[in-house]
Amino acid sequence: MSSDSAPPPMLRPSGVHHVAIIASDYVRSRRFYTEVLGLQVVHEHYRAERQSHKLDLQLPDGTQVELFSFPNPPSRPSYPEACGLRHLALRVADMQDSVAALAAHGVAVEPVRVDPFTGVPFTFFADPDGLPIELVGPLAPAQR
Repeated sequence: MSSDSAPPPMLRPSGVHHVAIIASDYVRSRRFYTEVLGLQVVHEHYRAERQSHKLDLQLPDGTQVELFSFPNPPSRPSYPEACGLRHLALRVADMQDSVAALAAHGVAVEPVRVDPFTGVPFTFFADPDGLPIELVGPLAPAQR
């Protein structure tokens, strides 16, 4: 077999570095992601030339969420089946505690369901702009 027919090498990412989110109301979304979801602030900048805030937030595993604001961003095309990023999924250690914490902040959470293929519990809620966020729980002890 000739080397000309060999497939090109694959890209092999080692993980997700960040997810970027554009907020319609920066102050409201900053509070939601830091005070409700508990993400840690890494950097925060206001870019006057773009009339834009950029907030770098971090999860305990090092994955980051970039929260941006821009003047008059367009609305999300449809919920939740817009083409492109469908939702942000966050892993949690305890589904019941996590749902209770969101409810204590007045966040509406869908009923918890169990994925029929993986056995993992999950649920959805939305950020202040309606971006779907999924909570993914751990397997039950009997399933680990």
